[in-house]
Amino acid sequence: MSNSTLLSVSNVSKSYGSKQVLADVNLNISGGEIVGLIGPNGAGKSTLLKAVLGLIGVDGDIRTLGYKPTSSRAKMLEKVSYIADVASLPEWITVKRLLGYMQGVHSEFDLAKANRSLESTEITLAHKVSQLSKGMKAQLHLALILGVDADLLVLDEPTLGLDIVHRTSFYNNLINNFFDPQHSIIITTHQVEEIEDLLTRLVFINSGKITLDIPTADLNEYFIAVDMAPDSNAGFTDGLIYEYKTPAMRTLIFKDLPANALASVGATRTPSFTELFLAYNQIDKNRGGNVQ
Repeated sequence: MSNSTLLSVSNVSKSYGSKQVLADVNLNISGGEIVGLIGPNGAGKSTLLKAVLGLIGVDGDIRTLGYKPTSSRAKMLEKVSYIADVASLPEWITVKRLLGYMQGVHSEFDLAKANRSLESTEITLAHKVSQLSKGMKAQLHLALILGVDADLLVLDEPTLGLDIVHRTSFYNNLINNFFDPQHSIIITTHQVEEIEDLLTRLVFINSGKITLDIPTADLNEYFIAVDMAPDSNAGFTDGLIYEYKTPAMRTLIFKDLPANALASVGATRTPSFTELFLAYNQIDKNRGGNVQ
C-alpha cells in the first residue's frame, strides 16, 4: 500500500445468510480526498463503513491506515475518527467534563483544538448535554472528533435530522478545522446536494456494488445535462442515461457524449450529484448489475 493511501478495500464481499450486502467491492482513498459514498437505503454503505472500522468481518482484504481493522482495531482507532447516524452522548454530563474525559482516555486528543471548534457555536463549557438541541449535540460531537488528531474521518449520515442552519454549520466547521492534504474524509448522506461543493470524489454504491467512482473534477468530461423546453419532443438514445420533466423544463442526462453534439438542442451543463444519483439508481434497477 502506498504511503499516501489511507484506505485500501480489495475484493470485499459480505453476506448475511443468503443475502449478499457487499459484492466484490474495491476502493482506495488517499490523503487529501473528501469522498462521498452515496447510495439508497440498503445499498451497503453502512456495512462497508463498519468493515472499514473493524466492526464486522468480511471476505477480502481491508487496510485502514495500513492496519487490518479486525485484528489491529485499537491501534487503527488512534488515527481514525467516526460519527454514526445514531451517535449519542451521555445526557447528564457537562461539556467541560466531557472534554476532560476525552483528554484522559484518548492519547491523541487536543483539548485546545476541541475548544476552538466550539467557539463558533452557542455551546458553553457549563452546558449539560441534556440542555443542548439536536443540532448543538451534533456540533459538540464534531468538536470531540475534531479534537482527535485523526488521519481519516468517517461520517455516516452525520447531519441526519438537523435543520439546514445546523447542517451548514457542521460542514463549515468540518472543512475549516479538519481537512488538509494529509487527511481524508468519507461521508455518507441522503442530502446529496449539500455536499456537492465539498467532495473531491463521488462514489455510488447500489446492491452492494460500486457503480460509479469518479473525481468530481472529471464529471464534465463524462457526463452532460441538456435543459430544454418542457414541450420539446427532441429524441435521443445514444448515451442517454436519464430523463425527467418539471413544469418548466425537460432535462436529459448523457454519458460519454460530446457537448457539441447537443449544443443546438438546449442549454448544456454538468449534471448535479442528485441527477447522477437518480440516473445510476434507475440504471441499476433496470439492468441489475454494475453500470460503471
